[in-house]
Amino acid sequence: MTYTLHRGDALTVLKTLPDSCVHAVITDPPYNSGGRTSSDRTGRTARAKYVTSNSAHDLQNFPGENRDQRSYRSWLTELLTEAYRAAVEHAVAAVFSDWRQEPTTSDALQMAGWTWSGTIPWIKPASRPRKGGFKQASEFITWGVKGTLDHSRDLYLPGYFVASQPRKDRVHITQKPVEIMQQLVRICPEDGTVLDPFTGSGSTGVAALREGRHFVGIELSDHYAAVAERRLQAELTRDDFILAGPEA
Repeated sequence: MTYTLHRGDALTVLKTLPDSCVHAVITDPPYNSGGRTSSDRTGRTARAKYVTSNSAHDLQNFPGENRDQRSYRSWLTELLTEAYRAAVEHAVAAVFSDWRQEPTTSDALQMAGWTWSGTIPWIKPASRPRKGGFKQASEFITWGVKGTLDHSRDLYLPGYFVASQPRKDRVHITQKPVEIMQQLVRICPEDGTVLDPFTGSGSTGVAALREGRHFVGIELSDHYAAVAERRLQAELTRDDFILAGPEA
């Protein structure tokens, strides 16, 4: 399998991709939520929004967390429109969001041309409690298809996922579990190409390579692009190390 990791702004790079070059779009954009007012959403860093004050880790912030609701929908619509153009017929787009942004994410997906096909809950057993109310134990994957699903594939995927955020060797504030990403990338045909315009630490790419898919990623943060590059390179050489075995 192969991968390409572009360093730069997602929308700028997406516009350079050729038509019909990817077979699935699986991504976790900055949610631009985490507050009830505009100042709450735009006046704090990603770390302040998504990491508790007593957290032991010291992971770096990431850019793109300063949009209000209207500009977020406009921006995400433009991104998903470019991703639609770059996708082949029958391609699927799967976009992560939290409970605040799930409605506008489904709007953006449909405005970009994708046929909204459902919302997949990601249930997190180890998650943040809410005093006096219900635990915030879910995020969501809004998904849609370009045209129709390819019904010739003998493929049946789950309608929900259960997994906590990685704790051991965690390298990103909003890092997704590779075991979930491995199931998601199977929506891409074998030997097809998965696109992730917000690569972050590279979990989508690692999952794609592990599942026998090619990967195209885009990441704005130099820090996280370097992290993703290391993880992708390690995944490419993982089998080599396993097959080599102990020295005689």
